[in-house]
Amino acid sequence: MNRKLIIGTRGSRLALIQAESVVDLIKRANPGLEIEIKQIVTAGDRDRSNPLDRIGVDVFIKEIEDALLDGRIDIAVHSLKDVPTEIPDGLRILAVTERLNPADVLISDNRRLDELPAGSKIGTGSLRRTAQLAGCRLGLLACPIRGNIDTRLRKVAAGEFDGIILAAAALIRLGWQHKITEYLPLDSFLPAAGQGTLAIEARQDDREIADIVSPTNHQPTWRSITAERAFLEELGSGCRAPIGVLGMTDNDTYKLDAMVASPDGREVKRASVEDNALSPQELGIRLAQKLLAMGADKLIKEARPL
Repeated sequence: MNRKLIIGTRGSRLALIQAESVVDLIKRANPGLEIEIKQIVTAGDRDRSNPLDRIGVDVFIKEIEDALLDGRIDIAVHSLKDVPTEIPDGLRILAVTERLNPADVLISDNRRLDELPAGSKIGTGSLRRTAQLAGCRLGLLACPIRGNIDTRLRKVAAGEFDGIILAAAALIRLGWQHKITEYLPLDSFLPAAGQGTLAIEARQDDREIADIVSPTNHQPTWRSITAERAFLEELGSGCRAPIGVLGMTDNDTYKLDAMVASPDGREVKRASVEDNALSPQELGIRLAQKLLAMGADKLIKEARPL
């Protein structure tokens, strides 16, 4: 490649760390390649007050995808959990990075979730976490919170919240594992589809970029997120409904575990499937159909904005 490769990303500290990690992967596969990171402000960055479920499913990526489509950047780096299952025409996900710990974590004043008294305020901007928190601990108050991780941590330190729930991978990438009070168990807090991994997106027809980026794809993670995103797509849910899903590989067997909850967490449908013959995509579709047969579509409709 004779020209410079331009990577588009959000401008937060975490987003830039994520983009730099992708730069390192690409340079290992393409020594000598010149790479520039371009920061792009998204609607989700501009709107820090409205709940995420009210401002759309692509609020952290649309402007970056627009820059891809009009040629201002060559590839985009996203947190995969922010990427809807419907990719704009002309774009595709070329690769994903190796998944970090997919769990949610609690950050508090060193008290675990089961040690916090009733009435404690837990900050989260996620319907999924709100619903699972209600199902896990009655009496805790899930309170909306927006802003980057630094802002959220300051609100806990200032006593505005008794705790916040975040993705473990975000703290790991920032090098802030020491701030984590508790890794929340997966049997109570299933993660969002793709949580813990990064997506590298590019133009559909750009073979040169595909040749550069494809060697960075982590195949075990790709198989897991393929099952997870096929599950979401079959549900037709978007990515803001209270849904958790996690795909895992055990030798030659794929296992997929998922839950769909009502927004208040009082009703939860949970199921899993595993098979060593089905493709990851087929596995995701089968699990979605299983949950739909259990009545998950009713819960999804409850979560959609009017």
